[in-house]
Amino acid sequence: MTARWVVDEVAAERDLNITWQPISLLFKNEPAEDSPYYGRVVGSHRMLRVMEAVRASEGDGPTFPLYWEFASRIHHDGQADVDVADTLAAVGLDTSYAAAADDEAWDAEIRSRMDAGLELVGQDVGTPIIAWNRPDGQRLGIFGPVITRAPTGEDALKLWDGMMMMCEVDGFWELKKTRTERPEFGDRPSIPT
Repeated sequence: MTARWVVDEVAAERDLNITWQPISLLFKNEPAEDSPYYGRVVGSHRMLRVMEAVRASEGDGPTFPLYWEFASRIHHDGQADVDVADTLAAVGLDTSYAAAADDEAWDAEIRSRMDAGLELVGQDVGTPIIAWNRPDGQRLGIFGPVITRAPTGEDALKLWDGMMMMCEVDGFWELKKTRTERPEFGDRPSIPT
């Protein structure tokens, strides 16, 4: 939902240049293999390997359309087991990248990129993490916002601007309230070109 909010509503209005980075919930949460959660995080981790293989060969540009299609298949299409090769083909990428899903050689890159984000926000968070450079050059990061629906129009910009202002204040750490609703994913987004 946070990605949808930033991409659909904020990026163009605030002239954002976004680089998508991985966070592996398999590495972060280390669930037991007999946990019902385990299969889902292994599946998403395999997708991260593919995204890093694509990034290594083709740069940052194709990682977002691939992420968007993976997420759309999971959240909008209800696919529990996403066909990686089919997803690659859907965004115009070579299906040979699907082999990376089972290649542990990509795990070091995933962990390195993930650790860079966690270094900014600490270990007791999850996803999403948003990071940016302040006008003075200092790199900041924050966990969140966790939202159940993507705000639109003026509300989207208020949320972004408010988050930016709060994070500029030294000593600000956290806002939180208990979530009482599930995400509302809305219509399936189109794949960016």
